[in-house]
Order: sequence, then structure tokens, then C-alpha cells
Amino acid sequence: MTIDWTTAAVGEVIAEPQRIVVLFPAAGRAVGRAPIEPAADPLGLRHGTVDDRARADLVVALLRVLPPGEAAAQLADLYRYGDDAERRGVLYGLNVAPRVGPEVASAGVELVADALRTNDPRLVAAALGAFAAAHLDQHGWRHGVLKALFMDIPLDVVADLDRRADPELARMAAALIAERRAAGRTVSDDMTALATTTDPGA
Repeated sequence: MTIDWTTAAVGEVIAEPQRIVVLFPAAGRAVGRAPIEPAADPLGLRHGTVDDRARADLVVALLRVLPPGEAAAQLADLYRYGDDAERRGVLYGLNVAPRVGPEVASAGVELVADALRTNDPRLVAAALGAFAAAHLDQHGWRHGVLKALFMDIPLDVVADLDRRADPELARMAAALIAERRAAGRTVSDDMTALATTTDPGA
């Protein structure tokens, strides 16, 4: 049922791109909202949910058929007017999309930055995927990773962490550890591991 609905919906978007404004909010009802890997990832932080995947397929279809400027505007609208699940769908779509041009990349960076300002762990996790790893500047990316640490989001959701981690991020993680210890709070293994990062790409 899930695959059938998604396949049909992708076909509709390819034939008539504006159909995405109807199909995007309908995805959760049509395919469900269960995590893709419920045993290992019950909140869908690492692998998302079935409706995340369906919406991501719709985003990829939209990017295939619309000119870059129109696609960027449509993704911004889907995100701006969508609920948190729909916003995640836009981000997951950007994460799995083939290489995007500058107009879509610019719009996507703004959406990622917005998601990283929220306190929704699933939205923050989606914002730290492959798209952010490829397009977010180092300052914004570091602060996104630190936000994940603050929210106890496992850092294995962060795409290309080994490649992009640098001594400045290690310094920030060490400062966070010091703050938490001074306040008598627990320190996670992710924080400790990140604080020892000194050689990006090692």
C-alpha cells in the first residue's frame, strides 16, 4: 500500500508538479507515520519514518521536473506552510536528492538553518543530513552539531561528521562538557568523543 501510494503520487507530481501541495500533507494519512526501523530507531531520528521517505520521493520528483527557481520557491512554501512532519519531508528530500543547483541549494540552506533553531529533535536530526554536510557553512554546521549534543540527539545522525569535524568543534564540545560537569549534569559518550577530535577527516 505504502509503495503503491508513493509510486502513484510521484507520477502525479511528475505529470502536474502543483499536485505536490495536495499530496505532501496527505502522505502521513496514506502511508502511516511509523519509524522505518522501529527496533533500532524508535523515534525515527536516524532513518526517518515511512511518511518522511514518501515525502522525500515527492521532493526528488519535483526537483526533476521544475526549473530550479520554481523548485526552490515551491520547497520553501512546502516548508513554510507545512507542519513539522512536512518540514522534515522537505529536508529528507534535499538529503536524498541528486546534486542540486545554486538556487535550490540557497533555499535549502535557509530551511536547514530554520530547522536548527527549533526544539524538535526529529527536525534537527533531519537538518543535519547529507544536504547540510554538502552545503552548510562550517560555522552554521558546528552550531547544528552542538545543538544536537544539547538535545541528546545521537551524533550518528550527522552526515559526514568525521569529514567535517575540526578542532574548533572539539573545543566547543569540551566547553559544553565543562559546563555540564560544573552543573552536576551527565556527559554523554558522544560529547566525550567529539571533544577529542583534532584531525578532520582522520
